[in-house]
Amino acid sequence: MIYIHIPFCRTFCNYCGFYSELCPKDGRKDSLVASFATALKNELSVRKDEISASPDTLYIGGGTPSVLPLHVLSDIVGAVRAARGTEKDFSEFTVEVNPDDIVSGGLRYAESLSALGVDRISMGVQSFDDRILKWMNRRHDAAEAVEAYRILRQAGIENISVDLIFGLPMMDDRQWDGMLDRTLDLPGGRPEHISAYQLSIEDGSALASLAAAGRYEEASDEVCSRQYDILCSRLAEAGYHHYEVSNFALPGREAVHNSAYWTGCPYLGLGPGAHSYRTDGGKHIRSRNLPSVEKYIAALSSSGQTGSGLETVREYETLTADQVALEKIMLAMRTDRGLPEEELRAAGDSSGIARMMNAGYLIRLPDGRVRIPESRFFISDSIIAAIS
Repeated sequence: MIYIHIPFCRTFCNYCGFYSELCPKDGRKDSLVASFATALKNELSVRKDEISASPDTLYIGGGTPSVLPLHVLSDIVGAVRAARGTEKDFSEFTVEVNPDDIVSGGLRYAESLSALGVDRISMGVQSFDDRILKWMNRRHDAAEAVEAYRILRQAGIENISVDLIFGLPMMDDRQWDGMLDRTLDLPGGRPEHISAYQLSIEDGSALASLAAAGRYEEASDEVCSRQYDILCSRLAEAGYHHYEVSNFALPGREAVHNSAYWTGCPYLGLGPGAHSYRTDGGKHIRSRNLPSVEKYIAALSSSGQTGSGLETVREYETLTADQVALEKIMLAMRTDRGLPEEELRAAGDSSGIARMMNAGYLIRLPDGRVRIPESRFFISDSIIAAIS
């Protein structure tokens, strides 16, 4: 599975802590994007032996991948296919987009994404309230989000994931319920997938600066918990499978790529700020490209790159057995499948597991697995901490 991080945005959302840089608005944009694409293709060439055959997925995220000119995106995808050594389609090919980019590109742009092999779109809607979108510093309004969705459907995209955010201090339960109404009533049919996240303060975000200055106060746990319950109830009624704490899918539309993360599959991350994970001779190795477009391009801009430049912008960590066990619990227990009980007991704290089982915060499934019940998903972090 391959993840490509596109580190460019036109503007920064106030809540975002992911690495990205503002894309220049003048003539420097084409040069910068071209240099980035060259560096990315060189990294792919150096690391092509790390491409995993199963699951064979490609996820292009960011940042904002839809700010890239289509010919650049096509060039990058072509390089990935060449490195794979096969023209066989990916089992899932996802691209993240912003609604305004879809609207400005129109039907032709959406159809070009489909022709490129993209069969799943993840669109950052976040809200259908223009006041909230403006506060978030999003580039689109509610009407553009609806129009972008309509265009994607018209282009034949049959697997769309929509991102939403709840737990905002200026949004009450009635507004949140209305937000879900609009999501489920989008033109061309309800989304196949919905990811819904509680607004949180991320290090390095504009929201963190506002909070530090006393200009922002988070919604209470009570409000967030109540809105999460509304989310779970409404989407269950609509036929969605709640398969991970923040993710809901119509049956059979669960994200293949993201689900592989939660089961501990190796993955290859390309681009500045991207993470990778692999096993080698029994060792579990995690690596990260440094979050700097400038350094990344400088290290990988030469043609015929041998890999020595790449090593100057990568960090490595070999996980201990305890870290591997902890990550297994942290990832699997966020899902509705949980872990086989014997694996949970081997990796976790026996007294903590017993306490959580007795209190109903963990339940046994008929197949011998143990999971956190949906009714306790909202406090999953504290449950996982208790059993780790």
